[in-house]
Amino acid sequence: MERVTGIGGFFFRSQNPDALAQWYRDNLGIDLVPQNDQMSPWTQEAGVTAFAPFPQDTTYWPQDKQWKLNFRVRDLDAMVKQLRDRGIQVDVDPEVYPYGRFAKLKDPEANPLELWEPR
Repeated sequence: MERVTGIGGFFFRSQNPDALAQWYRDNLGIDLVPQNDQMSPWTQEAGVTAFAPFPQDTTYWPQDKQWKLNFRVRDLDAMVKQLRDRGIQVDVDPEVYPYGRFAKLKDPEANPLELWEPR
């Protein structure tokens, strides 16, 4: 069976797409989508990706949102400090799980995000 090789894009609606794209660039290091041949696209490091539909009534993220994006990070503490230094609220889960550590935050449009430092 032929298989996909990864996620090639994540597309979602925004009230202010340009400002939100810049927030992701400035705070999480996600490069903007190239507008010409001189720009480079954001590339991910190889690693695991969970692709997991959840029940409609999950409480893992707010009921009014259809998705939650999880980003892998190398150093959760450093990323949390960087975000907090910029005035962004980040809630670190105090539990260390067999598969890593997590922190939760929201982007400026209240979309739920999660940071994951794999073990």
